[in-house]
Amino acid sequence: MVGVCHRFRTKARALFSAKISPPCSSPLILPPVRIPTQTAHRLLSSGVHPGTRSAEIMSGKPIAKDIKSKVASEISRMKAAIGSVPGLAVVLAGNREDSQAFVNIKLKACNEVGIETSIVQLPQDCSQNRLIDVVSGFNKNPSMHGIIVQLPLPQHLDEERVINFVSPEKDVDGFHPLNMGNLALRGKEPLFIPCAPKACIELLLRYGVEIVGKNAVVIGRSKIAGLSTSLLLQRHHATVCTVHSFTNNPEQITRRADIVVSDVGIPNIVGCDWLMPGAVVVDMGTNSVKDPSSRRGFRITGDVCYEEAVKVVSAITPVPGGVGPVVTSMLLSNILDSAKRAFRFT
Repeated sequence: MVGVCHRFRTKARALFSAKISPPCSSPLILPPVRIPTQTAHRLLSSGVHPGTRSAEIMSGKPIAKDIKSKVASEISRMKAAIGSVPGLAVVLAGNREDSQAFVNIKLKACNEVGIETSIVQLPQDCSQNRLIDVVSGFNKNPSMHGIIVQLPLPQHLDEERVINFVSPEKDVDGFHPLNMGNLALRGKEPLFIPCAPKACIELLLRYGVEIVGKNAVVIGRSKIAGLSTSLLLQRHHATVCTVHSFTNNPEQITRRADIVVSDVGIPNIVGCDWLMPGAVVVDMGTNSVKDPSSRRGFRITGDVCYEEAVKVVSAITPVPGGVGPVVTSMLLSNILDSAKRAFRFT
């Protein structure tokens, strides 16, 4: 077992340091299941013995349910008062199965709370100009209050250029340079905060985790989650360190953190030897790994080895069922906020 774990961890570190796409980037190529080790020397390296700690499981489902209920109530009030409801436009380019699944989740959630949706699906070989034309059309459409360009795009398309064409007033993903820049600047307020970091902070606050003055480590610096989570944690007065593919000794740095947030897309890379006893862990990773015992032949796991971490930390989000549901509910909240601004509805 130790040999299996060592091989997986070595492979994961190589992926992390080489800056290549994570194994889950293709829905057809899945890494093997990592069998978490429970050997004494691993657990003792964190100063913790098996079974000495029982972590609080920070489920996102009740939080998401509460937020969705409030959004649905506000949309009903809006419809009764002015006869209009929020609208979301989704642009999907290419044929990635995971992107289609994510879009379906968002469309279903919108339908549940009363948000109208419009989706344009473009072929894998669509041109940059065609994609920008679609985005520009939604920018001009007054019935659409939010625009999502589902990422990642096919490799021949320039993601940054496309995102820059989304109107900042409809950028409910929060990725436009204006919104990201204002998030980074003290005294400025973005029109939208990206949904994943917004969900992370919401989870921490609702579970009573103190952020002010705490040492936080964010593993990963993607625009979607890592970078913006670092900025948002700083806004909540945490002392933040970012671990990335060029970081030396990431385990040692992470082990000093009171709060650990991970979003690198490498299954189970964070073991108990990365974590300080009593730390709080928010696992944003969503990775598919082979699992012959599963009916589907795979299962979803995070970046953190849950079976190890739960014996060391004080609180942790599960995968699935942790951050994910709250991310979707935060998207609904952003769409509602956009519609309220457009309608001047209070």
